[in-house]
Amino acid sequence: MITDRLHIQTLKNGLTLVVKDVHTAPVASFWLWYRVGSRHETPGLTGISHWVEHMLFKGTSTRPKGDFDRLIQREGGHFNGMTWVDWTTFYATLPARRIELAFDIEADRMQHALFDPEEVERERSVIIAEREGHENQPAYLLREQVQAASFLNHPYRHMVIGWKEDLQRITRDELFEHYRTFYTPNNAVAVVVGDFRTAEMAATIEAFFGDIPSGPDPPPVRAVEPKPRAQRRVHLTGPGGAHYLLIAFRSVSASDPDFFPLVVLTAILDGARGLPPFGGGGLGKAARLHRALVNSELALAVSASMAATVDPYLFTISATVQPDQDLAAVEAAIFDELTRLQEEMVGQEELARAIKGTRAMFAYGSESISNQAMWLGLAAMAADMDWLASYQQRLLDVSPEDVQRVARRLFRVENRVVGWYVSR
Repeated sequence: MITDRLHIQTLKNGLTLVVKDVHTAPVASFWLWYRVGSRHETPGLTGISHWVEHMLFKGTSTRPKGDFDRLIQREGGHFNGMTWVDWTTFYATLPARRIELAFDIEADRMQHALFDPEEVERERSVIIAEREGHENQPAYLLREQVQAASFLNHPYRHMVIGWKEDLQRITRDELFEHYRTFYTPNNAVAVVVGDFRTAEMAATIEAFFGDIPSGPDPPPVRAVEPKPRAQRRVHLTGPGGAHYLLIAFRSVSASDPDFFPLVVLTAILDGARGLPPFGGGGLGKAARLHRALVNSELALAVSASMAATVDPYLFTISATVQPDQDLAAVEAAIFDELTRLQEEMVGQEELARAIKGTRAMFAYGSESISNQAMWLGLAAMAADMDWLASYQQRLLDVSPEDVQRVARRLFRVENRVVGWYVSR
């Protein structure tokens, strides 16, 4: 089990350490997680967390830009970072005897990132260009509009990359203030998994991070999304060779008891898969949506997706449709499948297959040392270690009644946003 033999402690400056020894290979993986993502951004500053992530690769007062990558690559390691709705993480996987290099880098940029004004402007151009690249993709344009329509009040309505209008005006000082507020030891969890002795490794991490001063208490996310009262619709038109459908339902948080039945329900509709943003590889050709839409040639492709988040996010169903297809028929086929889940109990054989596949995807996705560190950090960000420790068992405990209850809870007309991108 991933959570076996965990050593967890909190340093005086508020940094939480999660340490686990795994001796399957002479490597170690270090992930530093900050509780900051698009959920923590206010109007006018959307995309600022993702931008700060970029700036933390641009050098410190002790190391010039490019040094981090050069040092990690010289040791044969893998090094990167990512920002999502609830968190930002930086990670490195190295030979176990060289993992202290990752500690040194992360402790350095936790304190000494430069935010050079010229680099800020260069990165502004890079991020805007990245966003404009996304805007050439119909599925991205549709997702952005549907996500914005799905939340009236909560900052989950913003894409992680932010709105272009904000990216054009965010200042260097605003970026630096965001960094100083959120990228601090008391807002972070350090996870290391690998071939080492746990007590020695915990002491080593403390030596690198223990003297870094705590930052201010990060401002809490106060926004609460009101109960949805009406179906919303989005209709886009533009160039393209196909039509795109995206249906979004307000979902449940990772800590909600209905999270695990929803994982199984997703597998029933679309086959077992890992959780975004890390998961993938669905096994959905025998699942309900594929049989109802792809096998009948109503759609070229169809998928369902959910995520483990701090607050209720989105459960989505997407489809790619041929230009000559009847759009209303595609919608009706999907809603028929959702209504069937609400009205009819899932059979034991189908339920068992969905649970078995989901548990297998979880096992496959947590085999490597890097992925174990990822799961431990994700659990710390979205829920807690008990959530992760009970993951497999709580999937096994899902009943047909649980699946029906969650379908009735989520798939209400007033809880959905239906979006179409229609090619012209």
